[in-house]
Amino acid sequence: MRILLLLVILLYVSTNIKGETTMPFALNVMDFGAKNDGSADATQAFQQALNKAEGMGGGLVFVPAGTYKILGNLKVPAGVTLQGTFRTPPTSFYHDKPNLVGSVLHAYAGRNQPQSEPFITLAGNNATLAGFIITYPEWSKNDVPPVPYPPTVYSKHTTDTAVYDCCIINPYEALHFQDSARMMIRNVFGYPSFRGLYIDACYDISRVENCHFWPFGVIYQPNDPYCLWINENGTAFEFARTDWQYVTHTFCFGYGVGYKFSKTKNGACNGSFLGIGADCCRRAVLVEDLQPFGILITNGEFVGRWESKDSAGIEILPDAGPGKVSLNNCAFWGPLDRAIWHRSAKTQLTVIGTNFWEWDINGKGSPAIQMDNGKIILQGNTFFLGLLHCTIGKNVASAIITGNQAQGGLYVINYVGKKTQMALNETPTEIPKKEMLKNFTLNIGSAGDRDFLKNWHGTESAPEWKKPGATKRWTKQQSTIRLPILPKKEYTLTLDVYIPPQAKHKDNEILLNNEPLINFGDKEGLQTISVKIPPQEQDFIILGIRSHAWIPKNYDPNSKDERQLGIAVSQIQMKTRLAPSKPFVLNNLYKSSPK
Repeated sequence: MRILLLLVILLYVSTNIKGETTMPFALNVMDFGAKNDGSADATQAFQQALNKAEGMGGGLVFVPAGTYKILGNLKVPAGVTLQGTFRTPPTSFYHDKPNLVGSVLHAYAGRNQPQSEPFITLAGNNATLAGFIITYPEWSKNDVPPVPYPPTVYSKHTTDTAVYDCCIINPYEALHFQDSARMMIRNVFGYPSFRGLYIDACYDISRVENCHFWPFGVIYQPNDPYCLWINENGTAFEFARTDWQYVTHTFCFGYGVGYKFSKTKNGACNGSFLGIGADCCRRAVLVEDLQPFGILITNGEFVGRWESKDSAGIEILPDAGPGKVSLNNCAFWGPLDRAIWHRSAKTQLTVIGTNFWEWDINGKGSPAIQMDNGKIILQGNTFFLGLLHCTIGKNVASAIITGNQAQGGLYVINYVGKKTQMALNETPTEIPKKEMLKNFTLNIGSAGDRDFLKNWHGTESAPEWKKPGATKRWTKQQSTIRLPILPKKEYTLTLDVYIPPQAKHKDNEILLNNEPLINFGDKEGLQTISVKIPPQEQDFIILGIRSHAWIPKNYDPNSKDERQLGIAVSQIQMKTRLAPSKPFVLNNLYKSSPK
């Protein structure tokens, strides 16, 4: 009896050990003739294994480590999982290994035929793809624009399909789901050139989790033709008609649009977007349309495209419909012109607890938030490295701005009067007497100037003026100044500047609220530039100085200075008619040291 019991135990143990190593519960594509050295087309072997699993009522088709050449297309039937070796998102780089490891599929079909059959179709309910690296061997970084292919993974008229733990290295379009529901997309990485993920006509809650579209397989350079094409034309995530869409902890880098909310004949999107990020994107979020229930974005991080001049974190287009875009606890930084640009008359925007670190990359005085239309609520936000925080345009229906903090005080240009309600926002340092604003100076380069300036070089002594203790700062190609004023008063603006010969240029000019005010292209050397400032409605102005850029070391063989300089400015004065003769020094309001 003991011997019989021992034999039963040994049989049980050996069976389980064998199961762990050979996975007897799964079909193995190598048993159907697939070669894992990439030497022969494995399309037929894969499909035979998948069809066999379907005939068994569903099951798992296992693909051992190796490289598999797939010249054709694959269909994963209902209830079948095509399973590779990975249980975590794979990468395109392995130290000291010349080739990709794990289960690797080489895709060939559909080159230059984007409307042809997708590489892998999830062809039935509960069809699943998991654990693969997929790459296109005929892809070349030298092909610009990229050669189009059909989607790598596609599904239509299905429910509860899934894609897990895959890296799709260099596809044209990675994932496309049409008229499907409740799909689960998790741990998918890659660098799709045209589009990463597209969902349309999903009427029953799909989920997208931990997906990461980033330059896998490519060394990113912002001006490399291939990277630049993606950075101007590619879309990482696109959501058309999808109801109660859930997206959590996703990221993209280097796209024209990070998250696109589009409209088709089926409609638009509503859903929850938690912990999403878009770095180095011309538009981190682009809203073409939305459902009335809204797009809810929480813990988002949005950065402009490297070396760009026109990036916006979020843009809501004019044709976006009645609905609400809600931002909560988000952050904006990097090379942004504007953080948010709201252009739709029908869409309401709410921004709460969000950090605006930097914007106005061009130094033109662009606001962090530009409202052209619609309605907005701003509450409990913080603003840092910019001079103008919000512009409320003439067509805005309502703006409520409360409890916001900004370095140097919150500055809003308001064109709609009482339609804008403001309360409990951080205010600028109080000027002891308003009369002092009838005649004041700002000494550039002296302590206390930096809260008025954006996009300037650091403080320096100013020997050009031959005055004891004189200071200056050099402008960049475009630099900005924010100055307090008395509303509805005409001022004379006077600047003491030094224009070196190499900075003299016909396009040199001063701008008021980003509109040309005076051209000084004919001036050179030490100059005093004066111009009238017409009466303004608000209690501050934004001045811009646009000047020709030059590099000192290109003109002085002994210089190592590689900065791009414009003109030097030592003092700015603003004076009304019948003003006191002695100017108030604006620097005295601030005790901070200049940078």
